[in-house]
Amino acid sequence: MESSLVARMRRAARLEVDLYREVEHDRTATSQALLVVLIVGLASALGSALGAILARDILWFFLGMVFGLAQIVFGWLIWSGITLLVGKTLFRTEHTEVDYGQMLRTIGFALSPGVLLFLRFIPVLGGIISFIVFIWILVAAVIAVREAMDFSTGRAIGTLLVGWFVMIIFNILLGVFLLWA
Repeated sequence: MESSLVARMRRAARLEVDLYREVEHDRTATSQALLVVLIVGLASALGSALGAILARDILWFFLGMVFGLAQIVFGWLIWSGITLLVGKTLFRTEHTEVDYGQMLRTIGFALSPGVLLFLRFIPVLGGIISFIVFIWILVAAVIAVREAMDFSTGRAIGTLLVGWFVMIIFNILLGVFLLWA
């Protein structure tokens, strides 16, 4: 198995189960997972920024690049932590043995299809591409959680659904806090 970053990203995007098992156990792949997140963040931010340039809004170009990258990195860190917490508490089985590093690696690689988000600037088609990439990432995340936590697909979906609900509440509370601050 080739362990180069690009090869692993391709395998993750092809939803190869063995890739998620491989990076789960490869502690050296944590830095690769961070690189995946940064690449996806840059691709997404670039797609938004190109849309801002087409709309002749240079301020949004720079804000999109900075905030888009920060959002995906912090989102990855928080999503991985919440998923770990939910999976280890609500959906745990006798086979569930996972740590934060394993969740970071598997979820980080599950974001690999996000490199296509650089195409989001294309009018109309960009929205369709973004939706397809979002669904693709969700499917990859189900595989990532299933493999990292040694779950059934149903438990992995349940873990992600509860985790997303917690993330939504977290984001609402954060937004309220920032508005009042």
